Amino acid sequence: MAEQITFKADGFQLEGIIDRISEERAVIITHPHPQYGGDMYNSVVSSIQTAYSNMQYSTLRFNFRGSGHSEGQFDNGIGEQRDVLAALEYLIQKGFKSIDLAGYSFGAWVNAQTSSQSESFQNLIMVSPPVDFMDFNNIQSIPMLSLVIVGSRDDFASVGNIEKVVPVWNETAKVEIIEGADHFYGGANEELVNIISSRLAAESE
Repeated sequence: MAEQITFKADGFQLEGIIDRISEERAVIITHPHPQYGGDMYNSVVSSIQTAYSNMQYSTLRFNFRGSGHSEGQFDNGIGEQRDVLAALEYLIQKGFKSIDLAGYSFGAWVNAQTSSQSESFQNLIMVSPPVDFMDFNNIQSIPMLSLVIVGSRDDFASVGNIEKVVPVWNETAKVEIIEGADHFYGGANEELVNIISSRLAAESE
C-alpha cells in the first residue's frame, strides 16, 4: 500500500511515496527537471513505478529538494545527488537488501552521476537520459546500467546520440527504442511499462 513518507537530505525534509510490496528488494525512482514542472507525480515516473510494482518490487518516489513540498531549493543536480543517496539510506535503514535505481530525463542524469557513489545499487534503468540537453561528459562508465529507453522522436535524447554513448557507459546495457514516442511518451506509457517489466523479468531468471 502506498504511504506518504519524509526523509532528510542535508537537513532538508524531502517528501516521498513508498509502496511496500517486497521486504527485500526496492527501487528508487527519480523525476524530470523540477524547473520545467517535473515531480514525482509525472506520468513517466508513474509508468516506471507501475512496471516495478508489477514485478513485485517495493518502490520509492520522492520530490527533489525544492520540488513540491520538499524543502530546500534546486541545486543544479549536485544537491539532488545527495537526495538520491539519502533515499538509498532510508531504504537500507528499512531493511531492503537489493535496491535498484531508475530515473527519467533529469532524474536519469542525476542517477548517472550518483550511481558510482555507492556500491548498494544493483541495477540502473534510464528513460530518456537527456544527452542532447545536459552535460554527460564526465560520466565514463556506469557498471550497473542495464537498460536505456528512448523514443524515436525524442529531441532531448536523440536515438543517434544515445546509441553512441550507451556502449561507452556499459557495453552490456540494452537500448530499447519506442517508435513514434517523443520525450514525453504521450500514448506510449503502456509500451514503456511492458519494456521495463520484461527487462526485470529477464534479469530475475
